[in-house]
Amino acid sequence: MNKVIDIGGKKIGEGQRTFIIAEMSANHNQDFDRAVEIIKAAKRSGADAIKLQTYTPDTITFDSDNEYFQIKQGTIWDGTTLHKLYEEAYTPWQWQPKLKEIAEEEGLICFSSPFDNTSVDFLEKMEVPAYKVASFELTDIPFIEYIASKGKPVIMSTGIAEMGEIYEAVAACRRQGNENVILLKCSSSYPSPLEDINLKTIPNMREAFNCSVGLSDHTMGYSVATAAVALGATVIEKHFTLKRSDGGPDSAFSMEPEEFSAMVKSIREVEKALGKVTYELTEKQKNSRQHSRSLFVVKDIKKGETFTKENVKSIRPAFGLKTKYIEEVIGKKARVDVKKGTPLDWNLLE
Repeated sequence: MNKVIDIGGKKIGEGQRTFIIAEMSANHNQDFDRAVEIIKAAKRSGADAIKLQTYTPDTITFDSDNEYFQIKQGTIWDGTTLHKLYEEAYTPWQWQPKLKEIAEEEGLICFSSPFDNTSVDFLEKMEVPAYKVASFELTDIPFIEYIASKGKPVIMSTGIAEMGEIYEAVAACRRQGNENVILLKCSSSYPSPLEDINLKTIPNMREAFNCSVGLSDHTMGYSVATAAVALGATVIEKHFTLKRSDGGPDSAFSMEPEEFSAMVKSIREVEKALGKVTYELTEKQKNSRQHSRSLFVVKDIKKGETFTKENVKSIRPAFGLKTKYIEEVIGKKARVDVKKGTPLDWNLLE
C-alpha cells in the first residue's frame, strides 16, 4: 500500500500533517443554509476537509416496521426504524454538488461516504477526490470493489470489523489495483466509551496492513484524537455541528466549532512536539548544559597543596572538568594558587 496519498492536493501519510476531517453527517437538520454554515464554520475551525454522506433512505435500507428493521441495540436512536432514521438524517443529493463547490471556494476538500453503487456513480459525476467507506459497509466486499475500481483513494472505517474482515476489505481494493488505502481505527458506538477505543491498535494496524492509519473518533472531547496523533494517526475524523443543542440524529456526539478549533490546535502542537528521532541537542539545550554539574574549587588552595574532596566539589554550573574525572583529580597537587569558585581545569594540576 502507498504510505503517502494525495487527496485534493494534500499529501496524507507518514511525515505529513495530520489530515483533519469535519464530518457533517446529519447535522444540517435538512436545512441547506445550515449545511453551508457548517462548511464555513469547519473551515474557520481548522478542518482540512468536510465530509458528506450520500444515500437515500431507500438506497441504504428497506421501509419496514418489522423487528429486523427496528433500532434496539442500545443506541441513541433506539425506538425508531432504520428507514425513519435515514429519512431524517440523509443529505439531499441535489444539495451536494453545490455544497462541494462552496467547500472548495472556502479552501476545504469535499468528499463523501457512498452507501450503494448509485451513490458512487453520482459522486463520480461530482468528481470527488476520494471515497470514505463507513464502518457498517466495510464487510460489503462487492461494494468496496466497486468503490476501489474508480481509482480514487479509499478511506475505510473499521468500527464493526474483525481483523480478518479488514484484510478482506484491503484485499478487495488491491484486486482492483487500488493501493491508496487509509484505514481508520474506530469504535462504532455513539458516543464511544473511552475504554472501548484501544488506541494502541493504531501502530499495530499500520504494521499489519502496511498502510496509513487514522482515527474516526466518536468520543466526547479531543484528548483521544490528540493521543491518536501521538501514536501515529495520519487522519482524524470528527462529527461537526454548530451547536449540539440544535439537535439532530448525530448532534449528541458532534463537536462544536470552538471545541474543534481547540482539537486542531492541540493536534498541531503535538505534531511539532513529535519531531523526529534524534539525540542531537538544540542550541537552547546546549546553552542549558551550562547549568549542569562540573568540578569546582570550593576553598582557596595554595600552590603545591593537594586537591581533596573537601576543596573540590561536584556542583553547578558546568564550566569545570566533568565530574567523572573526580578520582583522577583527588590527590594531585596544585600547579598555582587557586581561588575558591574557580572551575577546575587540567592546567591547574601538576
